[in-house]
Amino acid sequence: MPPLLDDDALAGSAVVANSDMNRERQLAGVNSYELELGFNPVDVLAALLRVTGAPDTVAWLDLCCGTGRALIQAAGRLREQGVAGRVLVEGVDLVDAFDPAPDVPWLRLSAAPVLTWTPRRRYDLITSVHGLHYVGDKLSLLSRAAGWLTDGGRLVADLDLSAVRLPDGAPAGRRLAADLRDAGFSYDGRRRRIGRDDRGDVELPYEYLGADDAAGPNYTGQAAVHSFYRRRAARG
Repeated sequence: MPPLLDDDALAGSAVVANSDMNRERQLAGVNSYELELGFNPVDVLAALLRVTGAPDTVAWLDLCCGTGRALIQAAGRLREQGVAGRVLVEGVDLVDAFDPAPDVPWLRLSAAPVLTWTPRRRYDLITSVHGLHYVGDKLSLLSRAAGWLTDGGRLVADLDLSAVRLPDGAPAGRRLAADLRDAGFSYDGRRRRIGRDDRGDVELPYEYLGADDAAGPNYTGQAAVHSFYRRRAARG
């Protein structure tokens, strides 16, 4: 097992701080959330507003949002559609390098470590576009995010299972995929994408040991972080 960093040390890592995976991504078009996720978050929010038919606020949370460019664009689209007063678009990123954004109540951008950040509400949609590649305790964040969803809410994130390692350095692999599915997540191995379609209180059987920021490039071609865990024995 390589020397491992705790979360405080990882936050200062050049690999994490200089990550540009999500810095310039737009809402739609080339290099966009729509292309990466397979849907446009604005369309999801608009559909939810049509289904509810009520003034209740619907909310989208994006973890590791980079400059927030896609969220700022989404807030503008929602204003143009006349529904801005019924939505919340919220993004969180470690680095305070957000694009200029309007000071409006339906857009909120926060600079904070995602593993210690605490939401004020639940969300109908939670996304993380290539952000988990740079998070230390990836499984903790997924578990916490599952509890931040509304009932029937949707979570979609990029997750490379080969970046989740056991103490001997081997990828957690199929056993982890099975554990995630048992906990209510779906996993698409071809797209390396994890999903969830309802809120849940999740406790995965893994103890976080630390992170390796010298893992090198992952499938995206960008340097990423490996997260090391010890699998706990089943209870009972």
